[in-house]
Amino acid sequence: MSLHLRYGATGSDGFTVEVTPEAAGWAYSSLRVLELAPGGSATFGTGDSEAIVLPLSGACSVAVDGKAFELAGRADVFARVTDFAYVPRDAEVTVTSEAGGRFALPAARCDRRLEAAYGAAEDVSVEIRGAGSATRQVNNFASPDGFPCDRLVAVEVLTPDGNWSSYPPHKHDEARDGEAVLEEIYYFEIGGSPAAAPGFGYQRVYGSGTDALAEVRQGDVVLVPRGYHGPSMAAPGYPMYYLNVLAGPHAERTMACCDDPDHHWVRESWESQETDARVPICDAWGAR
Repeated sequence: MSLHLRYGATGSDGFTVEVTPEAAGWAYSSLRVLELAPGGSATFGTGDSEAIVLPLSGACSVAVDGKAFELAGRADVFARVTDFAYVPRDAEVTVTSEAGGRFALPAARCDRRLEAAYGAAEDVSVEIRGAGSATRQVNNFASPDGFPCDRLVAVEVLTPDGNWSSYPPHKHDEARDGEAVLEEIYYFEIGGSPAAAPGFGYQRVYGSGTDALAEVRQGDVVLVPRGYHGPSMAAPGYPMYYLNVLAGPHAERTMACCDDPDHHWVRESWESQETDARVPICDAWGAR
């Protein structure tokens, strides 16, 4: 499979994105994006993977294991931090949306079957990372210190237009002190004026046999099986959103990574810079 997947290139049966471990050529991480028309509904099995139902746009109801979760969702990924539902492995899940919408399903193969649960938007830690033109917002909805999962790690990153994120470039393809083996998926959405031409950004992946500089647009995916990844570049006029999905063989959930040593110095430069005043872009109560 190519590292850069265009919107709609992998989907079927209502899913506009469908990246399985088998298709990606790895063992754990997966992602589907479900689009529902008004009044639409979809039922699917989780198989050997735990997952999260994460509204990208719209509200929905999630039925699983005899429980029902009402997700308020959001108008779009830049409007607010959203609530979500955790669904366990070996479950049948039904997602229904009265007004329609788009819903991400980040997932990871796992061993333990945990209980289905609701994640409140107000409980999501919003982190400001970087400084200057590398300032960005990270919504840690399923980070290792956030919502409890067995193996799945997932966060959202919002980058103001003209800024860089996923920077300095870093990797997580070796098991050693300060680094863990993780398979990573980037799913992109691009903001901007509705009257403007479709927005775009760029994503770099390199090293360890990888080499890609992808022009990413709404709904695109970039896979990171190994190697350094970053920067993620938001073009002027077009703020960038991406959903990171990570999983690996480690017993404990982690996001441990190693910077490209040529660019590690950039982190130290942030100490003398102010953070971009446009960040955070939004919180659980709405856009700023």
